[in-house]
Amino acid sequence: MADPLPGPVSLGLLLTAALALSALLTLLAGYRVIVGPTTPDRVVALDTIGTNVVAVAVVYAMATGRGYFLDVGLVLAIIGFISTVTVARYVTEGDIIE
Repeated sequence: MADPLPGPVSLGLLLTAALALSALLTLLAGYRVIVGPTTPDRVVALDTIGTNVVAVAVVYAMATGRGYFLDVGLVLAIIGFISTVTVARYVTEGDIIE
């Protein structure tokens, strides 16, 4: 069977690069949360941070072989979705529960 990653690049190196890139993007999104000129900008940046945290959990699960980090990523994704919908409803309607 052929090597899925031919050449000098190994899977460990790619996973490390993915973790570093995701951490950098999370820091940039954190800057947008702090400086964002409008509330929707801040909401989108927080959603981006949540997505990056899920990505870190999944990539870490791949790098270490610990499957329970996939469960952690799934729970974080569900919580992130619910919180994004809740904040969007609050921003548009001004009330969460009618």
